[in-house]
Amino acid sequence: MSKKKAVIVGYDAVSPLGTELQQQWQRAVNGESGIGELTRFLPAEDFPVRIAGQVDEIDTAAYPFLSPRSMALWPSPIFKYAMLVVHRALVNSGLEITADLAPRVAITFSSAVGGQDAVLHADRRLIAENKLPPPYANPNSCINMVGGKISILTGATGPITAVITACATGVTSMIIGAMFIDQGVADAVICGAVDFALVEPIAAGFYTMNGAFSPKPGQAAEPPARASRPFSIDRRGFVISEGAGCILITSREFADTHGLDYRVEIAGWSMTSDAHHFVAPNLKTVTRCIAESIDNAGILSHDIQVVNAHAASTKVGDRIEHQAMRAVFDERLPPVSANKSLIGHAMGASSAIESIFALEAMQQGIVPPTINYSPDPQLPIDCVPESARKIEQEHVLKNAFGFGGCNSCIVFRRIR
Repeated sequence: MSKKKAVIVGYDAVSPLGTELQQQWQRAVNGESGIGELTRFLPAEDFPVRIAGQVDEIDTAAYPFLSPRSMALWPSPIFKYAMLVVHRALVNSGLEITADLAPRVAITFSSAVGGQDAVLHADRRLIAENKLPPPYANPNSCINMVGGKISILTGATGPITAVITACATGVTSMIIGAMFIDQGVADAVICGAVDFALVEPIAAGFYTMNGAFSPKPGQAAEPPARASRPFSIDRRGFVISEGAGCILITSREFADTHGLDYRVEIAGWSMTSDAHHFVAPNLKTVTRCIAESIDNAGILSHDIQVVNAHAASTKVGDRIEHQAMRAVFDERLPPVSANKSLIGHAMGASSAIESIFALEAMQQGIVPPTINYSPDPQLPIDCVPESARKIEQEHVLKNAFGFGGCNSCIVFRRIR
């Protein structure tokens, strides 16, 4: 476990709440939903998924590296948005990756789903027109190509790896980055994740496995903004969304030497594997992941002021997470914020975006609400319902759990 703590020197995100970070943060604090009608593709009349959390198009004029010519061979949106958030995070941090620093800058930025939309388009063209795939189809679908494009963009030449732990990818990328720093193989790491999974077979597949939100049969239609409701008695699965988040971490010594501002450190973390089921979580190993991350931070459970939950809005997922938190915190379970109520589930990117919201919350002393909450008597919880709350936060726990039993929990500590 890490002894050399990594500090966070910058971050940026795009999400269904907007493409500018402060806009997203303010909308989150206001309890606004980013969920609306699905328009990323034109669904057939009987297509079962009708709502989604979608990211707006961006004006690329200010970013030459995103010009139509530069991106002509990279049609999957994961590349455009990944490069955007990394670029902006670097600019905001003041970190310039010079030739002498480049070998010590690592990349763990990744994706859970990757650019499967490019392969799907090539497959449909092959069937309909008997045309072979364009040469860029396969590179678009390689998940590690996200990190490769970030390396080309930034010039970073340190260790690079595609960290893939399904919905926990964003948090896992930070943990692996912290390990790189602790092991002395990197001074700075570009962490984060991107996913744009609103592709027909993927969206439909989440529906057939009873993961994606579906309205109750015979019930009157509700506004899309009401669909994502973690920990609620009437929760009916997650709303598929999209987004990207970049978190830049460095050693404290590196940040001090290069005049980089930091206010939060990665205090502790844990990763466990369920060895249980391909999607259903395992209470024992989820509980251990939470407990170990707190222990690794050198604190006690009652030192955690807020939990930023995974909280996907699935029946079993929310129940197991609640039971695990109760096992660790007992009657001292602190307020729990569930950001997916606002932005839906952006797959691997979700825990990166939510971590960024947690970092903003720590520094602002305010926790965004969990909207659409209807109490479930079996899950007694203070989930900061409906309106934001002022809470001083020295330690925040972020939970992230992914398909295949991939659990990653991280503790952030505010540096006074």
